[in-house]
Amino acid sequence: MYLAVDIGGTKTLIASFNESGKVTASTKFPTDKNYDEFIEKLGKQITALNVQDYQAGCVAMPGKVDRIHGRGLAFGNLLWKNVPVQTDVERIINAPVVVENDAKVAGLYEAINIIDDFKRVLYITIGTGIGISLINNGVIDTKISDRGGNAILLEHNGKIKSWESFASGKAIKKKYGARASEITNPKSWKEISRDLALGIIDLVAILEPEVIIIGGGVGAHFDKIKEPLLRCLKDYETPMMKIPHIQQAKRPEEAVIYGCLELIKSTYGPATN
Repeated sequence: MYLAVDIGGTKTLIASFNESGKVTASTKFPTDKNYDEFIEKLGKQITALNVQDYQAGCVAMPGKVDRIHGRGLAFGNLLWKNVPVQTDVERIINAPVVVENDAKVAGLYEAINIIDDFKRVLYITIGTGIGISLINNGVIDTKISDRGGNAILLEHNGKIKSWESFASGKAIKKKYGARASEITNPKSWKEISRDLALGIIDLVAILEPEVIIIGGGVGAHFDKIKEPLLRCLKDYETPMMKIPHIQQAKRPEEAVIYGCLELIKSTYGPATN
């Protein structure tokens, strides 16, 4: 059996998978602001899944990750700093655990699903923040910053701002007073698309992906954003830089937990029980 943990800024999702990749049990709970209290609650929630023997686990978290030492260095919407996530979860399940940035794990899942058609995949998750990953032939490119949209600085309304500060789901809600799921005005989606295009075009120019996959809470409404986003991006297209194919994530809001499974399998091999 495998354990997958998706730590979010407001809630944490955990799931157990069997050797066939099927979810056997899952639950979610509010993410505590205090790390020690979070780990204590996580242990109780994992125990409640009633799985007796884990072969391996994966923890996906927002922000910067120390992959060598298995630590979470800094988190977008949490105040945790340099916390020993790998060691703490290994103690809970008595099995090896791999840790990774949540956007990179989600991108891995989405890329593996289309690996027969595309080898170089740019995954962008647009939720509370903006996460980014580049997957090359089914392997996470860890050289891409874990900071996501915070690491991209752009001119917006006459000021230099981080892309995430004006194009994320949090920024959308602040500007329009509504979540993406509640916005129906085509004009609003045109404006949202323009803000997203500003960062996406830089990523296309630098990373040269074969395909772009949009996920996250905003990505779940890809049907509203697809056409205006493509029109905005085409305005930047040149003979030297073509806009790649863009599509919605297969699991816009669940890719992280399934990506954990893929990372576990590639790191530790298939389950034996």
